[in-house]
Amino acid sequence: MSASPAHRVHGLTGDEVPPDWPPLTLDELEPLFARYPELSAPQAIGWHSPRPLAAAARVETAAGPVFAKRHHASVRSAATLAEEHAFAAHLRANAIPVPPIHADADGRTAVALGDWTWDLHAPAAGQDLYRDAPSWTPLDDLAHARAAGAMLARLHAAAQGFEAAQRGTHLLVARTELIEAGDAIAALRAQLPERPALARWLDGRRWDADLGEAIAPLHARVQARAAAQPRLWTHGDWHASNLFWSRADANAGVSAVVDFGLCARTFALFDLATAIERNAIAWLEPDDDRGQAAIARALIAGYREVSALKADDIAFLADLLPVVHLDFALSEVEYYAGITRSEANAEAAWSDFLLGHARWFSRAPGRAFLHALRAA
Repeated sequence: MSASPAHRVHGLTGDEVPPDWPPLTLDELEPLFARYPELSAPQAIGWHSPRPLAAAARVETAAGPVFAKRHHASVRSAATLAEEHAFAAHLRANAIPVPPIHADADGRTAVALGDWTWDLHAPAAGQDLYRDAPSWTPLDDLAHARAAGAMLARLHAAAQGFEAAQRGTHLLVARTELIEAGDAIAALRAQLPERPALARWLDGRRWDADLGEAIAPLHARVQARAAAQPRLWTHGDWHASNLFWSRADANAGVSAVVDFGLCARTFALFDLATAIERNAIAWLEPDDDRGQAAIARALIAGYREVSALKADDIAFLADLLPVVHLDFALSEVEYYAGITRSEANAEAAWSDFLLGHARWFSRAPGRAFLHALRAA
């Protein structure tokens, strides 16, 4: 299936590129919607999402809009997609504004059809102010950062009691096993037999030496504290583009939380560090002075409005931030190497994302950012 030449998605360098997955069409949506008794037939596709890892769109029907998302079966099976849905349902039952997910005639929210796995979501309440902003695009509003931090703390409180086992996949999931491991390189080597695409891509490279140089000293500072953190299911991709807003000004609150694709069983401070990494550092900009410490401090201030953070927690956040992306960056390498077969993107995920982000924190701008964070 070829993609529409008019549709573009976010690339790894802040550009717009043709999608790996063909955009949704009414022809494929009509028989899908017929499986859902509560839905009326799709009439038009109003907007295609620019997110690159799946195909998604806002679909107009006579009864109102539906957000449809199609995953390739090699990325998400019905079982692994249902893991996300269970967590989202738990949060919704505990007063977090997560849009409901429609169930088909058999009661399934994750539907496997041929090469694809589908889920259909009710529309999120509020305004999608950041829908075109790529992840790693810093927030430009301190009040929005503070509101995002407060909602993240609320989500973590609501996640208590959700005791599901860890995700059944490493692929495009924000996990923490390598961060927590006593020896991250040895732990990755032990995972490789179960991750053949990643193993093939790493074979013949000096990957252990690269990780030893860029990651190991940073990892040693946080490993014991990470391993001792209370386990908690977390969002994993807390960026402003995954939040809806009550209004379009600085007084906006978070009205809905979406996109649990990266969620996993990790720990709360990992999720907060990820929120800082996603929202307060302009990774897609060529300028080395890309950190926006005021946004990071606002996220922390908002979090503290709901959940207490001690001085030791802030110190741990600052030490964790340079390696918070470790497990997820490797999952991106695995995705590009084994699923989309893009050598350029796999190399970017390894060199620019995994190694490059860690190395930035060792340079003067990164050290200054961490110093400002510790001062919070």
